[in-house]
Amino acid sequence: MRAFLLFLMTLSLLNSFLHAGELEIGAKAPAVSSVDHQGKPIDLGEALGSGTALVFFYPRAMTPGCTRQACSLRDGWDMLQEREVTIYGVSSDSAETQAEFRERHSLPFTLIADTDRAISKAFGKGRWSRQAYLFKDGVLVWRDLRASTSGQLDDVIEALDQLNSASK
Repeated sequence: MRAFLLFLMTLSLLNSFLHAGELEIGAKAPAVSSVDHQGKPIDLGEALGSGTALVFFYPRAMTPGCTRQACSLRDGWDMLQEREVTIYGVSSDSAETQAEFRERHSLPFTLIADTDRAISKAFGKGRWSRQAYLFKDGVLVWRDLRASTSGQLDDVIEALDQLNSASK
């Protein structure tokens, strides 16, 4: 029994360590800047300050899983626009690679180059992984720390529906 309790305590500490520094629900959007797929500066903190915005992270452009994730949001673009959601995709790729990825897959949203990892660090990400965050007027209202690939749109729509029903 004692060994089991020690094991549970160790797991709890490990989990706290792995998720330390992550943005919590209710946190303000991080004040962080980078460049978009056109090489233009973008102040992400300011961009997330009004309305509803989705920030999704993907490890690498052009890879199968990341392509499915981005394309699921592209395929639901009209639904997300009806809900007035602005979308930002973030990876460690260069602005040039982001532009190529955007063009190749007809992605209608802004892609951000996080080559210096400033954005990922501001979101508390210790490593590159597939994640998604919804902000409402600059405040984090939903997060998915293990975002799916082809199901990203469904997860976001479900979260938006839950947020809408909770606010009524």
